[in-house]
Amino acid sequence: MNKQQALSDSRERIDDIDSKILDLLKERNQVVRDVIETKIKNKLPIFIPTRENEKIESFRSQATERGLDPDWAEDFLRMIMSASRASQSTSEFPSSTVEPKNFVIIGGKGEMGRLYTRIALSTGHNVRVLDKDDWGSVAELCENADVVIVSVPIFLTHETISKIAPFLPEKAILCDFTSTKNGLLEHMMNIHTGPVVSLHPMHGPDVHNLSKQLMLISHGRMENSYEWLIKQFELWGMRIKIVDALKHDHAMHMIQGLRHFVALLHGSFMRAYDLKPEDILDFSSPIYRAELMMTGRIFAQDARLYADIVFSDNERRKLLKHFFDHHFLLTRLVESGDKEGFVQEFNAISEFFGDFAEQALLESGYLIHRLADRFA
Repeated sequence: MNKQQALSDSRERIDDIDSKILDLLKERNQVVRDVIETKIKNKLPIFIPTRENEKIESFRSQATERGLDPDWAEDFLRMIMSASRASQSTSEFPSSTVEPKNFVIIGGKGEMGRLYTRIALSTGHNVRVLDKDDWGSVAELCENADVVIVSVPIFLTHETISKIAPFLPEKAILCDFTSTKNGLLEHMMNIHTGPVVSLHPMHGPDVHNLSKQLMLISHGRMENSYEWLIKQFELWGMRIKIVDALKHDHAMHMIQGLRHFVALLHGSFMRAYDLKPEDILDFSSPIYRAELMMTGRIFAQDARLYADIVFSDNERRKLLKHFFDHHFLLTRLVESGDKEGFVQEFNAISEFFGDFAEQALLESGYLIHRLADRFA
């Protein structure tokens, strides 16, 4: 008996166990579907954080009792639960209201508009789409509207809101899906006397469903009138965070504007230096591969979308100018070969980041290891 034959029995047993695991996962999915139907019937949220946390802690304890790595067990369970949530993308969703509401989504033929149209329809609400070729029917489309969501490119948002205002019923909730507010909340309240709220979905249009996604909300006027809408987001499984509109923009200048421009700088220099991604992947550490993937994913998307984000307003452009000025300050360290100055700056930044640096090391390490294991 050769070495390979000696392993055949064990391998067959492993294959049999793996098949049983798949059968159990199939059975679990059926139970999950039953749970979803119950949630819909009883108007319960798709995602309940406390239940998930309790389940994870219990699963970790059971893994430890069996001599298994609890971190591995948690990863395994989270993947199963993520797959369960993904399966809900073609399901119905619970409604926050007894009677269906009338949604009007301006820009509803765009990617984000299509996503929320599908989710709202799956919840039983009525949805009318008003896109760039539908303005001839604007009065009819807005008739008896309960909520009007403006989901258009940033540079068109102010103009679109002004254009839609004369056709809005007074009861209609006017809201936007814009990533940079830039006085937008005040503009909406000036032109509409009814309920107003500013929204920023912190996700892309490629998600399967809205479970665990974050919705930023800046209150405007008549909060009681749109409580049902916020409740609807929660029933879709979204996480809700109330933010001040000015603080929102201040943070987004860094999160979006600067980050996207740094990606442009990275990609542009690679192009100028003729460093094709496929040529350097084999020489990349896992952390650089992750950075390269985060840069590359931007260039798989629409250039004008990112141009709108980067050049959305004067404050954002001023921030970029300050960034360039700071860049030249640090360039002097390189020009003068000031290694000690580099160390001092590095340590000052480490102190500024504080405990977050250790958290970042832990979380990025998790991502890197999973990325290397999956795509190596």
